[in-house]
Formats: sequence, structure tokens, C-alpha cells
Amino acid sequence: MKRYFVYIKYDGTAYHGWQVQPNANSVQAELQRALSTLLREDVQVVGAGRTDTGVHARMMAAHFETEKDVDCEQMVYKLNRLLPRDISADKVTAVDGDMHARFSAVSRTYHYYVHLHKDPFLRAYSCELHYNLDFDKMNEAAALLTEYDDFASFCKSNAGSKTTICKVSEARWIKDGEYRWHFVITADRFLRNMVRAVVGTLVEVGRGRMSIDDFRRVVDGHSRSDAGESMPGNALFLEHIGY
Repeated sequence: MKRYFVYIKYDGTAYHGWQVQPNANSVQAELQRALSTLLREDVQVVGAGRTDTGVHARMMAAHFETEKDVDCEQMVYKLNRLLPRDISADKVTAVDGDMHARFSAVSRTYHYYVHLHKDPFLRAYSCELHYNLDFDKMNEAAALLTEYDDFASFCKSNAGSKTTICKVSEARWIKDGEYRWHFVITADRFLRNMVRAVVGTLVEVGRGRMSIDDFRRVVDGHSRSDAGESMPGNALFLEHIGY
């Protein structure tokens, strides 16, 4: 069997996340359907990770296997003819048999977008917040995340994670405009709902409802109930996967 990586991007608005699930539309199902049609066989794809309902990806990697020789450039063209308008293929490449979309990845980067002034052109892909935020304090708290490796405080309850250990290498807020910011976080892996819970907790710091010491206690406490609320999924993008 020959193994191939396919790199795609998608607007997750219409999907119940990446993963195939019964009675719900998913990005994985659409990609598998398109590949199966083109290769005329049942194709299963393995993604680099999972995105939740409504979450987007500027880069998602997945691998599939087939006995056939795939013309990678032509496959990209044909996929883009067949995939829905909210999913596009960027690249298909042949890889060694031991390359794995999920387990070979060494990093993932997410961006979360917020805006502090009503703007109808941002509402689909950014979270509108109706209060002033101290982004210096939020960056001070975010920097603490690189000092920790257990993020149980930001893991969705009953998520079934075998471990809550992650290594965060970057966490910071970047200003995009007078009223626009985005949060960048990079780690070797992420827990379910982790990024949105981290952002929600940092917003509590920015609002003055949680001190830096309180934030540290939340992380140390390993209790999801102590952290902030989970932010909406529409403002979250899987930005990059490193191999």
C-alpha cells in the first residue's frame, strides 16, 4: 500500500467538526467521500487531530492509503472540483509508510480572534466582546502556560483523555487593529476544548475578574470548574501543523 498526505483548509461553519459521526455532517466524511469517488475504492483518512463543531482550519493534514499510483497534482485539481465550496485541497504528497498524520506531528498552532467593536464583517470568524480588556495582563497570564505541562483545568469534562499532559511552546495575544486581536497558541498536542477554555480564562484576567495569581491557581488546581467559560467555536482556527 502507498501512503499519501493530503493538506486541506476548511470553513467549519456547516460541519459538526472534523470527525465522522452518525447523523451529522463532518469534514472527514466529505474528504473520504471525494477520495473514494476519485480512486474508485473505499478510502479512509486519518487526520492530524480533531476540530469541534464550527471550528475552522487553515491547515489540516490527513493521510490515506491506496494500491494505486496517485498523480498528486492532478489529485489536488480533481479534489477541488469535487469537494464542497467550504473545503479546499492545497497539496497531496507521497510519504513513507511510517509517516502518520496524527502521531508524526510535532506541533499544532491555533489562532483565536476577538474584536471589541461591532463589525458585521467580522462576526462570522471573530468573537465580539462587549467590554474593555487589559491585553498586557492577558499576555502576562498567557506566558505562564509555557511553564506547565498538565492542562486538566482546560479539558472538557468527561472528554475521555488518557492524559492531560501537553507542552505549550507559545501563547500570546497579537494586536491586529484598533479593536481587533488574536490569540496564538502552539503545543505538541491539545486537549478537547482546551484552546477555547484557555481563551475564556484569559478574558477573565483581562476583565479584572481574575488576577495573575488566580490564573496560576486555576492551572495548578487541575479543575475545569475553576477556569473560565468556553468561548464560541466560530472564532477558532487550526492554523498550522508541524512535522
